[in-house]
Amino acid sequence: MKTNDLKKGTRVKLRNGWFGTVFDNGRGNTRMVTVEGFETETGSVYAHDIMEYQDAQGYWFAVEHTESQLKFQKQMAAMGW
Repeated sequence: MKTNDLKKGTRVKLRNGWFGTVFDNGRGNTRMVTVEGFETETGSVYAHDIMEYQDAQGYWFAVEHTESQLKFQKQMAAMGW
């Protein structure tokens, strides 16, 4: 499943190992996610930082990133992010 196809309420695992819940039905390079980290916060997350999603049965699957998201990730890496 592509990150653009993740629906509100989907559990995700981020690149840094934290978990969250998708908070919007958006598309593009950022998604709104309620992240459970040091604190629980809702905010923008780069789509290329979403690595896995959980299906209704509780199984985890890798997400696919769009060409645009991968290009944006490379640009961010080139700037040292």
